[in-house]
Amino acid sequence: MACLPGGGTGFVGRALTQLLRSHGHEVTHISRQGGKDRISWEELSHSGLPLCDAVVNLAGENVLNPFHRWNDAFCREVISSRVETTKTLAKAIADAEQPLRAWVLITGYYRPSPTVEYTEDSPGGDFDFFSHLVSSWEAAALTPGSPARGVVVRSGIALGRGGGAISQMLWPFRLGLGGPLGSGLQPFPWIHIRDLAGIVCHALENEHLQGILNGVAPSSPYTSNGTFAQELAAALGRPALLPVPAWAVRAVFGAERAVMLLEGQRVVPKHTLESGYHFIFPDLSGALKDIVA
Repeated sequence: MACLPGGGTGFVGRALTQLLRSHGHEVTHISRQGGKDRISWEELSHSGLPLCDAVVNLAGENVLNPFHRWNDAFCREVISSRVETTKTLAKAIADAEQPLRAWVLITGYYRPSPTVEYTEDSPGGDFDFFSHLVSSWEAAALTPGSPARGVVVRSGIALGRGGGAISQMLWPFRLGLGGPLGSGLQPFPWIHIRDLAGIVCHALENEHLQGILNGVAPSSPYTSNGTFAQELAAALGRPALLPVPAWAVRAVFGAERAVMLLEGQRVVPKHTLESGYHFIFPDLSGALKDIVA
C-alpha cells in the first residue's frame, strides 16, 4: 500500500512511518517543504495527490505548547493547521484520478466530565473552542461520493519517547519535583504512541473498518491525573509529592487551555477493541516502563 501522511514528520508521524514501512508499505510525507520521499503542501494544492492508496492527516499545531501565548493569532494557527490542511486533503482525495482505499484523520475531544464514559457512539459536542474545532475538523474530512473508507481516530494523550506530553514532564519528575495537576482527580485519557500508530495502521489495512475509533488504552477510563503522576514517578524511582496548583496551570496556559489539563474525560475504546485491535500497552505501568527505560 502506498500511504501519504500529512504531518508525517512529527511525533506521531515518525512512529506511524516506522510501523508502516516495517509492514512493507510505501510512505511519502506531506510537509512544509518537498524533498526525498516527501511533497510540499503547496505542491499538493497545485498538482493534487500523487498516486497512492491511502491518506492520513496528522498535521496540527501543538495546542499545549507553553511557549505560545493563547491569543487570537495562535487560535487562528491552531485552526488553520488542522481544518485547512484537512480541507486541502479532502479536496485532493475527491479530485484524485485513481480512487483511494482509505482516508484516516486523527482528532480527539469530548466534553470534560469526571463521571461520564464516552464511547465512539458518543457525540463530540460543540460547547467550547476545542469542541468546535474538532467538529469543524471532522466535518472538513467528509468526501461525499468518494469510495475511500473514512476513519476518524479520536486520540487521547499520546505517550512515548522523544516527544509528546512526556518530553515536557520528564525532567521535573526525574528531579523529584513532579506531581499531579490541580486536584489530580481528573480523568487522564492516554495511549502509548506505538498503539496510536498501531490503530491507524490497523484501520488502513482492514478493508471493513470505517467510522470512529477511540485511540485510548483500555485502562484509560480508570486512570486519573494523580495515578499517572504516581506511576510515572514510580517508573523513574522518584517521589511525586509536589502537585501543581490549578492557578499556576491557568497562569501558564490560559483559562481555556487549562481546562484540557485540569479536567478530563473517561474515554472507552469500545469499537477499537471490537474491531480486533490488540493493544501492545493496555496498562499504564507497562507503557511508562517502556518509555523511561
